[in-house]
Amino acid sequence: MTEIVREVTVTPAERTVAAGRDLRGPFGVALIALACIAPLFLGNYPLHAIIIALIFLLPAHGLNLLLGYTGLLSLAQAAFFGIGAYTSALLAVHFGTPFYVNFLAAGVVTGIIALPLGIPALRLRATSFVMCTLGFVIIGQAIAKNWISLTRGDMGLAGVPKPHFALGPASFTVSGTVGFYYLVLVIAALATLVVYLIVRSPAGRNMIAIRENETLAESVGIPTWHYKLVVFMISAAFAGFGGSLYAHYLTVVSPLTFQMYYSTTMLIIVLGGGAGTISGVIFGSLLFVGLTEALRVAPELRMIAYGFFLLGLVFWFPNGFAPLIGRFSSFLEKRK
Repeated sequence: MTEIVREVTVTPAERTVAAGRDLRGPFGVALIALACIAPLFLGNYPLHAIIIALIFLLPAHGLNLLLGYTGLLSLAQAAFFGIGAYTSALLAVHFGTPFYVNFLAAGVVTGIIALPLGIPALRLRATSFVMCTLGFVIIGQAIAKNWISLTRGDMGLAGVPKPHFALGPASFTVSGTVGFYYLVLVIAALATLVVYLIVRSPAGRNMIAIRENETLAESVGIPTWHYKLVVFMISAAFAGFGGSLYAHYLTVVSPLTFQMYYSTTMLIIVLGGGAGTISGVIFGSLLFVGLTEALRVAPELRMIAYGFFLLGLVFWFPNGFAPLIGRFSSFLEKRK
């Protein structure tokens, strides 16, 4: 029987957020209510930005499990994101399978592919592991470009259908921005719940023990390598689910889905929001994806402004925004 390490150190972000009862309380309820009524006062473009943010929240949750809770920095999320997108698109275009089949298949296939990739990669340490995961992204994009008979190369796969649901005699297609917003919102909420249950379980405590001191965790009986492999697969599956939503939302998939920009965006979401926290990653997803969309009004200065924002974040909020969220939650608790 595996012994569970109960006394582990926590990051400053975790300590502050815990004081504010992460994801609980009236503030959380207010945010959920606000999310439900957002389409009533937001136009199509702001809803589009939120949809993209919620789609990226899924692979960011996966990366947070891997980096924030297990201590493994991976750049492979874009590769798994692309695999999930292509899996869903290929099934929909060539076999006409319904959305829920494509969505589940994207996560399952991506998780399975992560197994043989993770077995040798997780034997590596520190920077070697990071470089190995970067190689996965490069290989994935090369396959998408050159396996023309399957992926159509740079032309990509167009005409991916919008999600269609049949409930007995009734059926409907999620085609509009508002409809897709609610679909992605429900899926993102369920994904967040799954992550919450994982990190609050004994397995989650073991993951934190591995992050803090892998040698000590292994010495008390935790199978650290097996844990890391399972978390690597779960992280990949989350990215695959996000890729599926991305494909069905944009209705086109190309090798650009594997671009390194997506991996860095997911990494910024986790580190900027607060690695090792759930609320921080949610906030980071909405903030950083929303910020990139808002800066499109000045395309010439867009990346410069974004870069200065990240520099300010590093100097003023080195642990991400999670401590700030925690202090605000604590303030609300004291006002009760």
